[in-house]
Amino acid sequence: MLRRDFLAASAAAASIHAAPNPKEWQVYGGDAGAARYSASSLINKKNVSRLKQAWIHHTEDASERPATVIECTPIVVDGTMYLTTAKVKTRAVDPVTGRTKWTFDPLRGQQSRSAPGISRGVTYWQQGRDKRIFSVFRDQVYSIDAVTGELDEKFADKGVLDLKLELDHDMTGLSFRHTTPVVVFEDLVITGGGGGEGPYPEAPGHIRAWDARTGKRRWIFHTVPKPGEFGHDSWSGDSWKSTGGTNCWAGMSVDAKRGIVFAGIGSPSFDFYGGNRKGANLFGNCVLALECRTGKRVWHFQTVHHDVWDYDLPAQPALLTIRQKGKAVDAVVQVTKQGFVFFLDRATGKPLFPVEERPIPKSDVEGEELWPTQPVPLKPPPVSRQGFREDEITNISPEAHAHVRKIWEAARTGDLFTPVAKRGVLIRPGFRGGPLWGGLAYDPERNRIFVGSDEWTNRIILRDGTPEEGFRYGLVDRAPVTDHEGYPAVKPPWGYMTAIDCDSGDFKWRVVNGEFEELKKRGIPKTGTPSHGGAICTAGGLVFKAGTFDRKFRAFDSDTGDVLWEHQLDSGGFATPCSFEAGGKQYVVVAAAGGKDGSKATDEFVAFSLA
Repeated sequence: MLRRDFLAASAAAASIHAAPNPKEWQVYGGDAGAARYSASSLINKKNVSRLKQAWIHHTEDASERPATVIECTPIVVDGTMYLTTAKVKTRAVDPVTGRTKWTFDPLRGQQSRSAPGISRGVTYWQQGRDKRIFSVFRDQVYSIDAVTGELDEKFADKGVLDLKLELDHDMTGLSFRHTTPVVVFEDLVITGGGGGEGPYPEAPGHIRAWDARTGKRRWIFHTVPKPGEFGHDSWSGDSWKSTGGTNCWAGMSVDAKRGIVFAGIGSPSFDFYGGNRKGANLFGNCVLALECRTGKRVWHFQTVHHDVWDYDLPAQPALLTIRQKGKAVDAVVQVTKQGFVFFLDRATGKPLFPVEERPIPKSDVEGEELWPTQPVPLKPPPVSRQGFREDEITNISPEAHAHVRKIWEAARTGDLFTPVAKRGVLIRPGFRGGPLWGGLAYDPERNRIFVGSDEWTNRIILRDGTPEEGFRYGLVDRAPVTDHEGYPAVKPPWGYMTAIDCDSGDFKWRVVNGEFEELKKRGIPKTGTPSHGGAICTAGGLVFKAGTFDRKFRAFDSDTGDVLWEHQLDSGGFATPCSFEAGGKQYVVVAAAGGKDGSKATDEFVAFSLA
């Protein structure tokens, strides 16, 4: 390439993204590596007690039946906030006032009685004067002009990319979902998503890259490898043809310097029986590193072999430059539903703390062949309790204990990775963790990560399938296990915030997160609550977290875990916040719209700043 051509190409690549501004929140995860960190310190430990509500943005499209939920983390780029509403409209908002600039409705005003789906946010992309928002609604990607809110009709089919197409799979009768923002690299849009959990046929979760201007497919990586591809031998017989799942539903992260995209892959379907897919089942449950420009595998690390417990990788891999033994280390840090936190070398995928392959019991379900071992990191300690033993049955009342004990006695129980049984097995942590899609936040000054976690339990009961259904085993039950009042089945605490030192792998602090006021009035000490959504941290020495079922939004001291500020939200803030500077102030914004586990569905984004 001639020097002038190289310089022109470099200039074009540099223009693809907005000018980086660490005091805005330009990407869903805070930055392309999902550190969920704000460099602003205008709000800090000394003044956070003066934090007040600055504005409320009402999306005006919430519904009770079906209940809507807002899990969106807004982004702020070049002085404009972009978000998704209760019914997954894309909207541009003034970040200082909360006033609407424009709204794009993927249904174009059509009425729909079905559940609108989930969108956790949008993605910004720029090339020269072209500024685009890529927004996903169910199985379609929309390219929207970031200034006007109109579709870019040069992209795909008049601005709309159908993700059911070009999947290298027969999609007849299959559905496809994409809930977390896509990622961008140079002139590429990279998508994940995929099918459900089974036992009926499901779509696979192949990862694809598309031309950001035209929507043409540039490459595909088969998360269930085809013959001749690396990993194909980890699938028995022709199981690769029919297996779905193995999808990246929780989002990806990008190392632009290395040109690598990182994805956390979910479990293969059917999630609770794998007798028809014997083997380790790559690339299910893998941290997966791919070349951004080609889709070629760089490395993978599998966190569960042959998953039958629905232990998807539930959050973006976080790309962090941590400090260990006085040296800077480029790492990938992955939280799991089991409560594990894996620290991996970003270039090679090798663990930065020791990982053991521990033997697990064999299955007694006819046809099932579990992998004989599972990987367990020796550091950090798990952020959630694992397994369900008799002495862990809830003790908040005699009635609660008796109710759960009856369930416990009827089911198989034991340590993590106890085999699924037709009579039922209790799985803890359950399907929503442990940690979930909120992931982690990283403070580079303190060299520590902050992770929220739950103490849910689920019960799995298998049943025989029928010839008409076409599968060997189906489900009788996969529900959460609770007491007679709906509280978690185990002894409290039921929710934590944990700070982990990235050098030693030890906990720096660990605090109970949330409380149920009605239990407090009954004389039951602070229990913590399950939560949805993640935490963020800031240069002001603060960790912000909502998501608990007491509807509180809290600021924790990054050094001690002490709660320095809390605000009572009208509805549950079941989303990850963002923080940014605009108009000379620092703001913290969270979607507080309820809608989960029977809570009232509303439509608020709430912003806070110093009075």
